[in-house]
Amino acid sequence: MKYTFMAAHEKEFSVKRMCHVLGVKRSGYYAWKKRPLSPRAKANEDLLEQIREAFEVCRKVYGSPRIWHYLVRKGRSCGRHRVARLMRQAHLVAKRAYRRHPQTTQPYPGARTAPNLLNQEFSASRPNEKWVGDITYIDTAEGWLYLASIMDLYSRRVVGWSMADCMDVSLVENAWKMAVVNRQPGHNLLHHTDRGSVSLSKEFPKWPSRLARQGTFSQVGNLTCGICRPN
Repeated sequence: MKYTFMAAHEKEFSVKRMCHVLGVKRSGYYAWKKRPLSPRAKANEDLLEQIREAFEVCRKVYGSPRIWHYLVRKGRSCGRHRVARLMRQAHLVAKRAYRRHPQTTQPYPGARTAPNLLNQEFSASRPNEKWVGDITYIDTAEGWLYLASIMDLYSRRVVGWSMADCMDVSLVENAWKMAVVNRQPGHNLLHHTDRGSVSLSKEFPKWPSRLARQGTFSQVGNLTCGICRPN
């Protein structure tokens, strides 16, 4: 174990100093280095290399349990305690992630408003009577992804959705277009969403108004019916 530590830190400390601190002889250390690696040691080196790669991919914020789950999903057979031991020996310590979560329901000052016609009545008597929409965000290794979705309250199914790396009007527009193409709603559709900046944007009413839909809004950040998580 001491020799393994010395080999991993040769670039940081001199061999003479490490031998003195750890109480070993330099001749013993160099003799150990000349020995061929055992199958177990080779397997550990290979696993540690995969652990380092996973640690970098996960932005150095994953501890040993999540790194182990990551490796298992990738098809690597290994023990959770073995991963924890190798990470501890290699000083791979997860850093706390201070990522600022995005806001999907930012108010839009001075924007148009509409009464809350839905009034928390999350039931419908027929298809395409009431649609509700919301936006949420998903944390990925490359950054935040935004997901806009529209649900039909009659079937409780998502009838339209859109995903992008930025939150703008096109995100909601693409979800709306998918829903319209899939369901072909009539003129009495009630479309409900919260009063976020995207929904209240001046560009928003240009395309849904062709169906003469009834716009209805709840308060900022008020989840409509459980499509997405609240902020």
